[in-house]
Amino acid sequence: MSQLPVRTVSEAPTVLSATEWRARAAAHRDRVDVLVGPYLRRRAAGSKHPVIDFLFTYYGHKPAQLKRWHPGFGVVLSDAPEYSEARGYHRISLGDPTGDSPVTGWTADPAFLEKRRGTVEFVTRLLSATAARPAQLSCFGLHEWAMVYRTDEVRHQQVPLRLGSAGTDAVVESMQLRCTHFDAFRFFTPEAVPRNIESLTREDQLRREQPGCLHANMDIYKWGFKLAPLVNSELLLDCFELACAARELDMKASPYDLSDLGYEPVRIETPQGRAEYVRGQAEIADRAEALRQRLLGICRDLPAPD
Repeated sequence: MSQLPVRTVSEAPTVLSATEWRARAAAHRDRVDVLVGPYLRRRAAGSKHPVIDFLFTYYGHKPAQLKRWHPGFGVVLSDAPEYSEARGYHRISLGDPTGDSPVTGWTADPAFLEKRRGTVEFVTRLLSATAARPAQLSCFGLHEWAMVYRTDEVRHQQVPLRLGSAGTDAVVESMQLRCTHFDAFRFFTPEAVPRNIESLTREDQLRREQPGCLHANMDIYKWGFKLAPLVNSELLLDCFELACAARELDMKASPYDLSDLGYEPVRIETPQGRAEYVRGQAEIADRAEALRQRLLGICRDLPAPD
């Protein structure tokens, strides 16, 4: 076991016995295996997937990290030597009024919280600002089309464009681009940038993020894992499941032909397809709002600086 200093807890925290937390951790790993097993098998075979790979390559949170179960800030894991080297944890003594040897456990370190204080404050501001705005459901997923507008350098070269280059460009030119998410906008081709209803910058993120945006809702997962182990893994995995659903809709509505991978297109170039996209977008937004509020609650409940 690590020889880190033992810190004594004066107030009674939530303590999970080894039996309790190991059962929860095992259930978590099983749930992760169901979600990421196909990804790991494809990766082992050396094949790529334009839909699912994004959740690990862009966000950068690896499957092994997702498997690590965290109870969240303020929960102590008894008999947990495997957390001795885990980032963001420290060993504490729970004390023992009977005079016997004190009980020790592992829990999220307040010092780690202080290191992440800036991130916690930013996430709180961003999620609060996003939740306060009405959902805009009129972008129709055109951000993916804008990323290949008038260029031969498509992002997913292993799959064809469903309408070809000329047909893709014609769809972009037939509708107003209404992207509100900078991290999608920054991948627009130079020719597509001036077609957006407004130019976006990183500094605008707090003023422009809105709860109808698929990518803003996928990013709830990103903000959750950036705050691990302060955030419990049950919430983090709920956010990951939502990100999977949002990514699927995102790519079904994209200009790519993914039918060989089992994805029927949402044909946003047609009125029926746009209506289908809006229905899916609204469902994702509803699910995201509950997760956003849960993550906000955790951020607000974290102890204030001394």
